[in-house]
Amino acid sequence: MRMSVVDVGSNTVRLVVADVEGGVPLPVHTAKWRLRLSEHMTPGRPVPDPAVRQLSEAVEAAARTAERWGAAAPLAFATTVVRSAPNCPDVLRSVRADTGVRLCTLPGEVEAELTFLGARRWMGWRSGPLALLDIGGGSLEVAFGRGRLPDFVASLPLGAGRLTHEFFTGQDPPSAERVKALRRSVRHQLRDVAARIRWEGPRTAVATSRTFQQLARLCGSAPGRHGPFVERELRRADLGRAVDRLAALPPAERAALPGISAPRAVQSLAGALVGHTTMKLTGLRTVTVCPWAIREGVLLRHIEDGPSWWAEVTRDIAEQTPTPGSGSLPGSGAAAGAGAAGAVPLRIATPTG
Repeated sequence: MRMSVVDVGSNTVRLVVADVEGGVPLPVHTAKWRLRLSEHMTPGRPVPDPAVRQLSEAVEAAARTAERWGAAAPLAFATTVVRSAPNCPDVLRSVRADTGVRLCTLPGEVEAELTFLGARRWMGWRSGPLALLDIGGGSLEVAFGRGRLPDFVASLPLGAGRLTHEFFTGQDPPSAERVKALRRSVRHQLRDVAARIRWEGPRTAVATSRTFQQLARLCGSAPGRHGPFVERELRRADLGRAVDRLAALPPAERAALPGISAPRAVQSLAGALVGHTTMKLTGLRTVTVCPWAIREGVLLRHIEDGPSWWAEVTRDIAEQTPTPGSGSLPGSGAAAGAGAAGAVPLRIATPTG
């Protein structure tokens, strides 16, 4: 049996086709389409019509590719760049009308839950209490748990693309004052989450996302061509030095550094600042870079809990009113917790298995 997942992110649309016999998603084909949606958007403004058309074309191409590889209709979701747009429901309906694919958005906290599940399955039970960090284009997801699903999750508006637009627009490279301002903002918004991670004292910490993968490569980890089973770690001290290195260069020169791709060079400094500040505030000296993340989490949740949970999410797109940091996945058993003023509240999740 084969399944497929389509992930619409800030920069790319990614497809994974996997064999799921035996309960493990083993990839047989992957593909990506570079849209760079974040470059065509301003935070708080609608997704432009040309970008919506390009999105529909990419999703349709992904669905056709999945079909050629023998997979059923893809489980398709969009992350922060679409979720936070004022015309998000219209975008979802337009993509469905154009392609027949039921694209949905998942609240940031649910993205963290699913990413945690992927990381837990990759790392195994011997990893013990597990902390997760994931830097996307629009948000930072943090999770902690002792079981299959996290005990708490938080989604914060600290994505590398978002912060680059807010703090570094028109500066190439940015001034020291703007770098300090970004770091102060990250520290302020991370206050409650960092305190919780320090209190929990995780045995293992993992980082997912292309941002962390590229930063780890910059700091000396093995290149991707060595395969997913090579252990890759990112040390906070090395990342601190990488911040200084990236801050001294314009994006065109950052793209020549090991691991930093040209499409992500502009936001690489903001990503490094978020990663280093998060590790420092949470007391994490080292994180393991985990190759499994949200796409694998979606597949695993579907395998382990059946298709009903996804059907619940996508049953009526017209009723979706996605906003950053709100909502929960039906059936996840989650209840909201309170955070301090000025911070996104922590979300306390009760594991369901």
